[in-house]
Amino acid sequence: MNKNSFTYKKSGVDINAADKFIKFISNISSRKKGKKKNKNIGGFGSLSNLPTNLKNPKLVACTDGVGTKIEIANKLNKFNTIGIDLVAMSVNDLIVQGAKPLFFLDYISINKIDLVKLKLIIKGIVNGCRQSNCELVGGETAEMPGTYEKGKFDIAGFAVGVVDEKKILTKNKIKLNDLVLAIPSNGLHSNGYSLIRYLLDKNKIDIKKNKFLKSELLKPTKIYVKEVLELINKNLINSCANITGGGLADNIKRVIPKNLVAEINLSQIKTNKIFKWLKGNHISEKEMLKTFNCGVGFCLIVSPKNFEKTKKIFSKKFKPYIIGRISSGKNKIKLNGSINWN
Repeated sequence: MNKNSFTYKKSGVDINAADKFIKFISNISSRKKGKKKNKNIGGFGSLSNLPTNLKNPKLVACTDGVGTKIEIANKLNKFNTIGIDLVAMSVNDLIVQGAKPLFFLDYISINKIDLVKLKLIIKGIVNGCRQSNCELVGGETAEMPGTYEKGKFDIAGFAVGVVDEKKILTKNKIKLNDLVLAIPSNGLHSNGYSLIRYLLDKNKIDIKKNKFLKSELLKPTKIYVKEVLELINKNLINSCANITGGGLADNIKRVIPKNLVAEINLSQIKTNKIFKWLKGNHISEKEMLKTFNCGVGFCLIVSPKNFEKTKKIFSKKFKPYIIGRISSGKNKIKLNGSINWN
């Protein structure tokens, strides 16, 4: 070949490296015990089996990313957990409507294919899929020279689940005097990282030299699929909410029907060390509640008679506790009191 000729590789796109990555994904995603799966990785489209035991199945779809948490991963050169975050952000939304996750697809765009980095990300995605009992069926890896700076990348995910129509969690299942339960988060999860990075930059904090922040900032998002689906199968919950961007107020009110209000007692919230640290760095409580989960990763709305049974489904670390009650009113959400930040 003429050394002066133009090639895709010279432009910054290495198809051979991409092929090696696809082969790796195919190998790692197929290591699963149980029923034989469809061969999906590397094909044009992905096949998945629908459950045969549902009378009137409905598909539920969600998509999300992990925001600028990827910048923290780049800073700490640690990429084995953000894949878990990516899966969690979508499957934790699916279960809000009662859906069981079926399959997941990922999208990774990167300046230049880095097999070491990408393999760690995919391992995290596969880990998240296994925690959710769903299948990684495909995705897209886009090498985009000139679009991203050296070493930079972005990831997004797409999940599909299924629910029998009679099991869909709708607003009309919520009743007066139902309890609002908080399930603890595993830290920050995947929201508020632009504010965190702004704070770190303004205070000139090097997270590489801060043992506490190194241990907190990349903790993976808790996946609540197993426990919540068990609650749904046992008819123990009336509704639920995934606490992500917008915090408690914005997410809980999305599932509350007209003429009812979720009254939340903020003093009951058991917050985590990282949120106390953030609050102590000149972030108001109003901003904390609007930006972060503040220690509450997921909320359940249950009848008082089901509270004790609900608690038994969870491990000690993620045991639900009461933070509020459903009353009559028009504003859907009311926050009372203040979180104990000490």
